[in-house]
Amino acid sequence: MFKELLANEFVFPLMLGFVFGILCRINLLRTDYRQYPTYPHGKIIHVSLGVIASALGALAIPALLKENYTAVTFLTVAAQQFRDVRNMERTTLNEIDKQELVPRGGPYIEGIAMVFEGRNYLVMFTSLVTTSAMIFFQWWGGVIAGVIALAIASKLKSGKTLQLIVEVEKAPLRVEGKDLYVGDIYIMNVGLEESQKVISEQGMGFILIPKDANATVTIAHPGQRQAILHDVATQLGVFTDAGEPSLTPLVKRDLHTGRLGVFLLPQVKDQDRAEAVIRAVPILESVFRMPQKTNAAKQEV
Repeated sequence: MFKELLANEFVFPLMLGFVFGILCRINLLRTDYRQYPTYPHGKIIHVSLGVIASALGALAIPALLKENYTAVTFLTVAAQQFRDVRNMERTTLNEIDKQELVPRGGPYIEGIAMVFEGRNYLVMFTSLVTTSAMIFFQWWGGVIAGVIALAIASKLKSGKTLQLIVEVEKAPLRVEGKDLYVGDIYIMNVGLEESQKVISEQGMGFILIPKDANATVTIAHPGQRQAILHDVATQLGVFTDAGEPSLTPLVKRDLHTGRLGVFLLPQVKDQDRAEAVIRAVPILESVFRMPQKTNAAKQEV
């Protein structure tokens, strides 16, 4: 039976596609500063789903060549399962977010859930391309196609960051009476002298200047602003506790210019590192806007 299995013309293409698909999922799986997925149980879940996606992608072309069209319909079932993965991630992160001192926010969570669904499709793509190339171009074709697919998947695993659409400038914090400002942008009212003292000792300020109209609309979204605060709090800590509204990091917008004033209270006061973190904050797909691409904007030009 084992010899008959090896005699099948599609066995080795399937094995190669399966291996490259799993390698793709492992390459895309990492626990970064967001601490998600957690190690090891979160990783076990996602690697297991990657194995399933890899097997489905590898089977698609051999099934078509064997005229087994019923087997191809399993791809639609897989798509539904991966949508359920997105729902699972959304639910999990929403529950975690309820206990965060500086929460991620809904748009950030939706972006993470979307990424986990999309990465399974990248795994299917990698295994499908590898298997197809080996069937039509021998083993070397499969290896070359698999390496190229891995490179494409690696390139797509990271999105754009804020440094592409804004300029980040350090700005002084100042308290006038009871009003807190970052540069010339009003942040909030701080009435307690003790809170004012903490802010003067631990606080940092930055101003984000949008590079164009698209950036102005994008960073105005509350979800994108919340992502900035969460990433800084995750990497530098936060000098506050529950029930301390006067010690809450905030981002406020200058309505006239579209600039953002960012007020931070990190546990580790390091302006250079905080600036680097802000530049590396991902642009959330669900809030990215491009008003300059509309027909109305083109007509004005």
